[in-house]
Amino acid sequence: MKYSEEEYNCRLDELFARSPSVQNAGFTPGSYKPGLDGMMKFDSAMGHPWKKFKCIHVAGTNGKGSVSSMIAASLSALGFRVGLYTSPHLLDFRERMKVVGESMISREEVWEFLETFNCDGLSFFEITTGMAFWWFADKKVDYAVIEVGLGGRLDSTNIITPALSVVTSIGLDHCALLGNTRSMIASEKAGIFKKDIPALVWGHDTETDIVFENKASEADCPLFYADIDTANGIESDLTGEYQQGNIATAIKALDLLGFPLCDTVLDALKHTAERTGLRGRWEKLCRNPLTICDIGHNPAALRINFSSLEKIGKPLVIVYGVMADKDIDSIIPLMPADAHYILVAPATPRAMKADELFNRIKSARPELDAEPAESVRKGIEQARSYASPDSVIYIGGSTFVVCEALPLYNLDV
Repeated sequence: MKYSEEEYNCRLDELFARSPSVQNAGFTPGSYKPGLDGMMKFDSAMGHPWKKFKCIHVAGTNGKGSVSSMIAASLSALGFRVGLYTSPHLLDFRERMKVVGESMISREEVWEFLETFNCDGLSFFEITTGMAFWWFADKKVDYAVIEVGLGGRLDSTNIITPALSVVTSIGLDHCALLGNTRSMIASEKAGIFKKDIPALVWGHDTETDIVFENKASEADCPLFYADIDTANGIESDLTGEYQQGNIATAIKALDLLGFPLCDTVLDALKHTAERTGLRGRWEKLCRNPLTICDIGHNPAALRINFSSLEKIGKPLVIVYGVMADKDIDSIIPLMPADAHYILVAPATPRAMKADELFNRIKSARPELDAEPAESVRKGIEQARSYASPDSVIYIGGSTFVVCEALPLYNLDV
């Protein structure tokens, strides 16, 4: 069969329909298949493409996309050809896999992969992971930075033996699958540790340090910790207070790979989003009024984001939506009191309805100023009409909310 745009769209529609993604379907049996047997067989059928390049494996609750992008941008600036595999995508499926500084995977290459390999019985994430490994090998990358999809121990990406294993910050998210304590979640993330492969963890934590130390001992691998002080004064176009820890983690990762901090790395960190195309991380969408979006969606991420918004010291208008499976009861107490909330439900079956979200919030905190909106688009329109030139509009609570917000803005800000 010959490639065409129509055939590409058809194959992609079939992929989403036959093997639904967690992004669209949630953690259903068809979209999430914990365990490595299927992925290992698929990898074998492809000829183990990941063995043709060096891998950096990145897990964590929050920050793994940013850290992955910082490492990839830096390695690229140092002269290497670097693949970057992240998830979820925001606007285009092909965002998940790219060669930094060159391009995303092309539509024709996606079509070619789906035409070439038998993907029957595989999950969406198993298929996309195999696609990334195959494409990176075809592009002859020197390094590939591979972001874990969920957890670590049972994630499809965990078939690789990397040059370095990295775990970013740990928080409570996906508790039904990973455990309901940070220690349990840390144990799942540490499942990416491999014998004799250096393992790097972001920062010290009294609750999780012992977990990482035990897992490193079991895996017989050296364990290192990133130090926030190494990020002092270092800037990135991935903004937000939480990025300081991510910068420190990336710097330590590069050092463990044999690339100490230098002017080239500093410049790459400063222009990470520009180099890699990473979106939705404390991203400024508009100057007047100042409008920020962020995909942070769990209590750990939103605690930092809401605190950062309050520190700005300007009137806040918050366009907020959430997936129905998120821990909204732990998020509501974190919401700034002096803000006007416009509550939305993005167009996915996973979303909590705006009216339900309104009722949940008003029941727990009746003093909050809130109103529901018909859609993300309508919510943003209401926010812009409500806000003064001195206001700050924040759009977030879910990746899906940010996905629908991005096309509504001219980003020449």
